[in-house]
Formats: sequence, structure tokens, C-alpha cells
Amino acid sequence: MIVIKLIPHAVSWAVIALFLVRGFHAGRLMVIISGSGGFALGALGALVLFRLLPPESAFGIIRGGLGVSLLLLWGVAVMAAYRPFWKRTTYFEGTGFTVMCACLAGCMAGAVSASRLSGSGTSLAPYLALILVGGALASYAGAVEKRIPEWFIVGGPSLAAVVVALLLYGSSLSLRLDLFAPLTMKVMKFAHDFVHQFMESMLIPDHVFIRSNLWKYIGVLFGKEIGFWGALVIWFTPLLLIVYAIQFEPLPSVAHIRQGAERRRLLAVFIHIRRYRLIPALLAVLVLTAAVYRSCVPSVEYWDPKPIVVTATPVGDIFIPRKGDIDLEDGKLHKYLFRQGGKEARFFIIMGPSGKLTVVLDACAICKPDGYGQAEGTVICYYCKTLIPLDTVGRSGGCNPVPLAFSEKDDGVHINAVTLMNEWDNTVQTTTKVKGAGK
Repeated sequence: MIVIKLIPHAVSWAVIALFLVRGFHAGRLMVIISGSGGFALGALGALVLFRLLPPESAFGIIRGGLGVSLLLLWGVAVMAAYRPFWKRTTYFEGTGFTVMCACLAGCMAGAVSASRLSGSGTSLAPYLALILVGGALASYAGAVEKRIPEWFIVGGPSLAAVVVALLLYGSSLSLRLDLFAPLTMKVMKFAHDFVHQFMESMLIPDHVFIRSNLWKYIGVLFGKEIGFWGALVIWFTPLLLIVYAIQFEPLPSVAHIRQGAERRRLLAVFIHIRRYRLIPALLAVLVLTAAVYRSCVPSVEYWDPKPIVVTATPVGDIFIPRKGDIDLEDGKLHKYLFRQGGKEARFFIIMGPSGKLTVVLDACAICKPDGYGQAEGTVICYYCKTLIPLDTVGRSGGCNPVPLAFSEKDDGVHINAVTLMNEWDNTVQTTTKVKGAGK
């Protein structure tokens, strides 16, 4: 099973190594050695993180490195679009820069690949096997690169685009490393907070220049779609800037050539080369598109049981037995549904890593109450696809399920029905305050 999980990462690293060898001209052997060394360093670094830190902290560090790589791609794209700066910059050449880039790319690829081994214990053998495979793939990529036609040119910006795109695709294969779903959440929250503060500062609907019926059209900014489309802009803009920089690169000066046929030939050759240089950038667009798809349609099946209908005693006590048809201590998420006076409220009970039972609403304070599912080590909000570590379930804030007051006894869990309905009503009213809006 672990081998199957690692196959896409192995393919991604092999392609990254192939592009590194073709993109840098400081020496094939040097690129292979520095890339393989970086891959080994990243894999061993991930092992150390998973041994010394809680899983979520270790994943957070690796995810932060991926976020930095995306920011670096933005910087490269902006410099590529601003051609005068890119042309007069010499910092992106030389042996030192080649070794550094190959090592960093390998380090991130190794860390992302090794993260899939986090559930296989702390044995060193799988990580050593991964390092050996990574070195072998880098060497094989160097051999394959010799057979690629000379017209397949990989420039600096397009090389950065392909490498970062493949790293982000590898991260999309893991729920805990995926960047796109959290990005949509952050964009959505920023849009909601900005609109809310803007409306308060403009005193809608009391502002003399803005009519109150603006609320009829502003609901779109409160839906989750604003997060998705905003994340797409952040995700793909660097690649579009790189494509723009390549496609509209100025033609070389041929004024010094007297023969018209020779001038036309040189210009035609340059245009053909420029088209070939677009191939890696367009490939990066396809890879990032696949990463978005994997993020939106993950291959993980979530544990999402059908809510069990419960009732309350005449004094308003809802009792959930600890043992019986359902074992509350089995580590799984157990959902329940309570109805009263034509209204209903959902909640779930789960035992966290600390060994204590937690009771929370099947909704959070900021998203529509679409509910949660359980994956390995996390629960996921179905509305915004945010992953919440199990050890934070029961805490308030963010997209965490809203905690619910309860009393735990030897026989099971007791919940006050009035408290449950009030918490649910307050949560639903808060997250659906704009009619037809997402929040």
C-alpha cells in the first residue's frame, strides 16, 4: 500500500530531476548529485520532524516550505514579466546557484515524498529505501535527458514553474499537505472580513450615496465560490506571467544584417525557439490544474456515519451511552440528530488523541453547517475543505466544530437539550445571516 502511495511522488521527482538536468548547464553530474543529496536531506529531515514533533506540527513545517516555494515562483514570474530586470540580472547563473536550486528542489521533493511514510512507524528502513530510489531516479533522469531533442529548451522561469507545479501536485495527494483547499478558505475569509468591515465603515444602509438594495447583489462575495476563484487567481497568475514573458519576448535586433533573407531566417528561428520554450510552462499549467482537481476531489474516503436520532427526557437530558451498539471510545466520529419543536440540531462525539471524549456541533462558527467527515488524524469541513487536527476538535475558533457543554459519567455522555438547540440556532443564524449567501 505504501509503495502505491509513493508511485506518483517517484514519478514527480523523476520529472523534476529531468527538468533540472535540462534546465541547468553547469554540469549534468553536478545537478544529479546535488539534487539527490537534497532529496536525501529532505527525506531524513521529514523523519526527524515526525520523530520529534506532533504530526500536525511536522506537516505544518513541510507545508510552510511548499508555501515558500509558491511565493518564490511569484517572485520569479514577476521578474520574468519585467524583462529589463531579468536580462540584466546575473545572480541566476553559475555553479553555486545551480547547486542551490537543485538541492532545494530535491529537499522539498524528498520531504513531500517522505511525508507519506509518516504512518508507517519510525523505522529507518523505509526512508533509506526512499532515498536510494530517489538517487536512482535522478541518475536515470540524467541518462534520459541525453535522448531528448535539442529543441526542447527549458529556461529559468519555465524551469521554476515546472518544479513548483510538480511539488504542489505532490502535496495535493496528501490531505495534510494540500495547499489549495486552505488557500480557498483564507481568500474566502479575507473577502468576508473585508466586505463586512467596508459595509460597517460606509454605514450601509444609512450611507447617503449607497443604496441599501446593494445587499441584493453582494451575496456572491459571501459564498464559498469567491474563495475558489480567488485561489485560482493566486494559483495560476505566476504561470500566466511566465507564459506572457516568453510569448512576448522581444525579437532580436537584426538591423546589422544586410541580407533580407538572412534576417528573416534568424527571426523565424527565434520564433520557433520561443514556441518550444512555451512547452514547459504550459506543462506546468496542466500539472497545477491536476493539483486543483486532486484538492477538490480527493481520493480519500471520509468516515461520515448517518446521524442517529436521539430524544431527551422530560427534564431535557440527552443521554448517549458509552458502550452498546456504538462504542464511543473506538476513535471514530459518531453523529447524532435531535429534533424539537420543528427544529433539529446535529452534533457528534469523538474520542481524541488525548483519550477524552469531546462533544461538538456538526457545524462551525464561520461556515455553512454542511457538517464534517473524518479522515486519518483529522476531521474535514465539507463546506470549505479545511482539515482540523483531531487534537484541536473541541476548541473554539476558526473552522473548528463549535464545542458543546456536556457532562461525562461512567455510563456515558449527558447533554442539555436546551443548550444544544440554543447553540445550534445561534451558530446557524450567524453563518446564514445573508440570505442565499455562503456565510
